[in-house]
Amino acid sequence: MEQNHDSKPNKDHHAKHHHMDSAKTANDYMHQSNTEELIERFESPERDAYQKPELVLDYLGDVKGKKIMDIGAGSGYFSVKLAEKGAHVIAADVSDEFQSALKQRIEANKLENIELRKIPYDSPDLKDNEVDMVLIVNTYHHIENRIDYFSKVKKGIKSEGELVVIDFFKKEIPVGPPSNHKIDLETVKQELTEAGYTQLDVNVDLLPYQFIIKAK
Repeated sequence: MEQNHDSKPNKDHHAKHHHMDSAKTANDYMHQSNTEELIERFESPERDAYQKPELVLDYLGDVKGKKIMDIGAGSGYFSVKLAEKGAHVIAADVSDEFQSALKQRIEANKLENIELRKIPYDSPDLKDNEVDMVLIVNTYHHIENRIDYFSKVKKGIKSEGELVVIDFFKKEIPVGPPSNHKIDLETVKQELTEAGYTQLDVNVDLLPYQFIIKAK
């Protein structure tokens, strides 16, 4: 999904029948490319340049020993990096293709602290208080019924844990989907508040093209 995320059966069926117009459009836009092309894009040096993964990981703090769900894990861009920092990662995605590709990557790199979880479009498929953190990168704008969805996410996060949303600014920038597929920051903040998050820490300075919200 990334990614992811952006973002389960049949992707085309779900994108056609189970998404709001904006989400459907964002998913259709992403899936104009095949999985191999998307993986190449997600793992490219060009992405590293704007995504600044080491800065993001520093911003997240010490993740060693924490259980983290990466929603829209896609090719595992952040899942692998989090695992290498000592987190136990649930790499969650709606896509069989991405899950299969990530499975091969996990096996090839002998990564023992990443588990795969195929999730439906309408739920993070988390048990209550299952994780310390949920990370969702470039995927918020792919989700429908977001207030309901992130209420479910909140139930899956331990009381002292947090949700971290990273997504594109809603303006013309050289990366990400077209501007009309993005969701503006104020809307994201409002939706998360309605979903039950009472503390939002917003950062618009760390990354050139994306905002970061830590929500509790």
